Amino acid sequence: MLTNIPRAVVGRVNAEARPPRIDISNPRDDIVGTPTVQALARWQAGVRAAVETDNVVRIFGVIGEDWWTGLGNTVGTVSDRLNEIGDRDIEVHVNSPGGDVFEGIAIYNLLQSHTKNVTVKVLGLAASAASIIAMCGDERLIGAGAFFMIHNAWVMAMGNRHDLRDVADYLEPFDASLRDIYVARSSQSASDIEKWMDEETFLNASRSIELGFATGGLSKDDVTEDKATTEQARTANAARQMEAVLTKKGGMTRSSARALMKDLVNGKPGAAAGHGGMPGAATPSQPGAGDTEALLAAASLLMTLKN
Repeated sequence: MLTNIPRAVVGRVNAEARPPRIDISNPRDDIVGTPTVQALARWQAGVRAAVETDNVVRIFGVIGEDWWTGLGNTVGTVSDRLNEIGDRDIEVHVNSPGGDVFEGIAIYNLLQSHTKNVTVKVLGLAASAASIIAMCGDERLIGAGAFFMIHNAWVMAMGNRHDLRDVADYLEPFDASLRDIYVARSSQSASDIEKWMDEETFLNASRSIELGFATGGLSKDDVTEDKATTEQARTANAARQMEAVLTKKGGMTRSSARALMKDLVNGKPGAAAGHGGMPGAATPSQPGAGDTEALLAAASLLMTLKN
């Protein structure tokens, strides 16, 4: 526990130059990034700063538009907040399970270009796309119970083997760009970063500081948790996790998974007309779409949540 680390002071710091922008001039609209099941399971949505000043940019919740809540962090919402703050030093408070990698890169680029000092505070979780956003900070401070999580770009895609090879080739330079920024911000080799990205690695506070992902820590008094917010987020988190399971493991499209889950929550397990003729079944789109175990697990969890 990093309980004896002094509180951070907002102001100019002598730091290395920020890493360069990442080119996303031609993003594809046929693939979508979402938080991983592991990141959602570790995310406590109510974690936030004990005290906030008027120069804070919040990166709380999913990166990109969040279908389940209608919220989310986009380059538009961050740009609006920067306009409100004006030409001043800023703090970026992060507690996010990640999300859309392309939106995350766009937010990183926007914050990276801010002309004043940027202090990032990882209060709870900076996972996936949120971890790259955190790299924009001149200072990068992390709470005692907080984590970074890094991995390769994780997306949902469909198609035949040629389509999927094309998606893999398309994502490879993005993984390289993310790796290069982690390398620039840490003292680690490219090969080590690649290994950690391949393994989807969670780094606790002391390890993040040791490896250079964070430049310092936060006192336990700097961080608090709104338990009600954490609890309210559990239902949406469960839905996001089931969507990830049904799409990644069950081979369903996002629209089919969401329609099925909506039927289950509405108490319509027999709504077969839109799902292929069997109670709760999805129209097969890829091998494994009829994964009965996954569907039963989704049905059981969602009906429990409803009750």
